Amino acid sequence: MPVHTSQGPQGHRARGVGLGLALGSAIAFGGSGVAAKPLIEAGLDPLHVVWLRVTGAALVMLPLAVRHRTLLRRRPALLAGFGLLAVAGVQAFYFAALSRIPVGVALLVEYLAPAILLGWVRFVQRRPVTRAAAVGVVLAVGGLACVVEVWSGLSFDAVGLLLALAAACCQVGYFVLSDQGADAGEEAPDPLGVIAYGLLVGALVLTVVARPWAMDRSVLGGSARMDGTPVAAWLLLAWIVLIATVLAYVTGVLSVRRLSPQVAGVVACLEAVIATVLAWVLLGEHLSAPQLVGGAVVLVGAFVAQSSTPAKAAEGPVVGGAGEFTEAAGAGRAETELSGRGTGT
Repeated sequence: MPVHTSQGPQGHRARGVGLGLALGSAIAFGGSGVAAKPLIEAGLDPLHVVWLRVTGAALVMLPLAVRHRTLLRRRPALLAGFGLLAVAGVQAFYFAALSRIPVGVALLVEYLAPAILLGWVRFVQRRPVTRAAAVGVVLAVGGLACVVEVWSGLSFDAVGLLLALAAACCQVGYFVLSDQGADAGEEAPDPLGVIAYGLLVGALVLTVVARPWAMDRSVLGGSARMDGTPVAAWLLLAWIVLIATVLAYVTGVLSVRRLSPQVAGVVACLEAVIATVLAWVLLGEHLSAPQLVGGAVVLVGAFVAQSSTPAKAAEGPVVGGAGEFTEAAGAGRAETELSGRGTGT
């Protein structure tokens, strides 16, 4: 994967492509909840939906894993890390947090990932962070607090909060690991191979966590209701696997390679807003005034962060976007459990 720069028309073109890929990834991740919720209401356990999502995507990507099998020898740590953090870790920690704290609180803590990523860049990589990056993070996190209506479930549970924070750290890992080797030119690990092996590792880990042998498989042969309209369960599952997982991961990782973890992460903040809007349109869920205002604030935060910083500058060390937003889980409190990355990222 060639390294992109912000110099000249080619750099601007690469930035535009990267932003388009990041937006496409946010839309794909954000659409997972509207397909997953009917399956859950039909009788599937949320963790079983996650397992089906990741395992199905792993099978789809299996030919690419075979094609890029040399990655097992060249970058074993990267493949294991991507699978454990970006795929399995965020799922396990997020659902463990949900067992102890309200969904809105868990999401808001997980949405601290942009700030954590900035801290990583500033204090671990020792690279300067622009003021716009910090402003973008503050706006995005504040807006998302409104989108998930965190005040509706305020409570304090130290273990639950730590689990949600662990999920946020795993989401930071998604963006950091997606960018690994991007500066290596022709020697860079192929992103499709990384995704394929990451999904395989994640599927193996989630098999232990989800225990799919206890799943009610009869649900998959029937139909589920989407705002009163019957839809074949297999069709919803196909959407979750092909669009909300395979397409979402591919476009997401490619966007990080063309932008930077920080810029791509801020654009990914839109996942929760997209999930909320889709739940309103397809599931008939109510959108409150705070959610509408919060969505607008997230858009402003994403614009501030991405427009003020070059895409992965070739020379300067200054970091210019902020954030990382994985868990596209914002489609209202009833739907947030299965929106976006938090259910299969």
